[in-house]
Amino acid sequence: MVEIKEEQERRTRAILVGVPDDNLSELKGLVDTLGIECVKALTLTRLEVQPAYGMGKGKAEEIADLAKEIQSDCIIFDFQIDPTKQRNWEKLAGIPVFDREEVILRIFARRAQTHEAVLQVDLARLQYSLPRLAHSYGDMARQRGGSYGAKGSGETQLELDQRQVRERIYQTKQELKTVASGRLTQRKRRDRIQVPTCALVGYTNAGKSSLLNALTGADVFVENKLFATLDPTTRRLALKDGGSLLLTDTVGFISNLPHTLIDAFKSTLEEAVQADLQLLVIDAADPDAENQYKTVCSVLDEIGAGKKQRIILLNKTDKLAGDSVLLSQLKITFPDALCVSAKEKTGFEELAVRMTAMLLGEKRDYVLPVSEKALLNEIRHRGLILDEKWMDDGIHVTARTTGKPLALITPYLVQ
Repeated sequence: MVEIKEEQERRTRAILVGVPDDNLSELKGLVDTLGIECVKALTLTRLEVQPAYGMGKGKAEEIADLAKEIQSDCIIFDFQIDPTKQRNWEKLAGIPVFDREEVILRIFARRAQTHEAVLQVDLARLQYSLPRLAHSYGDMARQRGGSYGAKGSGETQLELDQRQVRERIYQTKQELKTVASGRLTQRKRRDRIQVPTCALVGYTNAGKSSLLNALTGADVFVENKLFATLDPTTRRLALKDGGSLLLTDTVGFISNLPHTLIDAFKSTLEEAVQADLQLLVIDAADPDAENQYKTVCSVLDEIGAGKKQRIILLNKTDKLAGDSVLLSQLKITFPDALCVSAKEKTGFEELAVRMTAMLLGEKRDYVLPVSEKALLNEIRHRGLILDEKWMDDGIHVTARTTGKPLALITPYLVQ
């Protein structure tokens, strides 16, 4: 009875295989999030373009034998393997074999909570599985029967299943369009009230949700694991001098983020595209922070959000209290970044000042002719009036504003 209980409680065991110069730390974090135990991590000395396994047959047999020896339940590659290689590997090793993309898809499937997130994940998994359907049928797909050249039952079933998957992909895309139109309606409603918008973007597990909670008092789910947040959450944040903005938490990025997920989560990622300002959050305590920043910038460029104005935040600086050297290096690498801590709630005042200046404009004094009083409404829509006095020589205004209203009011600036 004890042995049976121990077997039931044993986690799925995996061998991780990476490319040259890959330390596999990120893949380890991904499989741990999935609840899989890494029992062995191998880094290949070279990656060969071989049609059967993506490496030499001898090396493939060596890995398969090792998997049997240490009783591994699966083999996971840190690079993409096509359906044919996946099938060959599973024949050789006798256990499931999959790649980094499938690991991420499985995590997303577990994390999805809302209807939109479930649809997005379903779409990504369907698109990923379509070319792999033949892998599910084995030799049956090559059977032939009847007259020469006639299709066998396996091939016919494969074609039927492919058609069903394509139909499901189409239906899921249609459902997502409906959900996306609802999101667009919400965005238009927000635009009518002229409240600036800001998106928290960054690498997965950089602390975006923790920052949203700390800044706005929200209660968004937070967990020290990758991809804890899949659904965007928007909360109002009060700014300095009485203004406010809408702050949105977004799904985290990761290196080699599957294109199926980028396409599926397009409507969610649009929050970063449409925002007036981005808060790009970096985990200052992560030794790979600079590469993670480059990955985030790359994804933002890919979705058309690379040229938005942004503030770089070095989060989790509380973890660097005893490491002034590393913090100094980060400040050199990111000279315009602000140091904050969601846990200790430090750096928020300076952040509020910078957000206010970037979204509402600098605080300036103006004297408007009474004939230009209509400009006051323009400023109220796109900025903030801090003080307004009607005097004999005109309307004395202290205000923050940007864009067209700023251009219109600049001639009346008090030097």
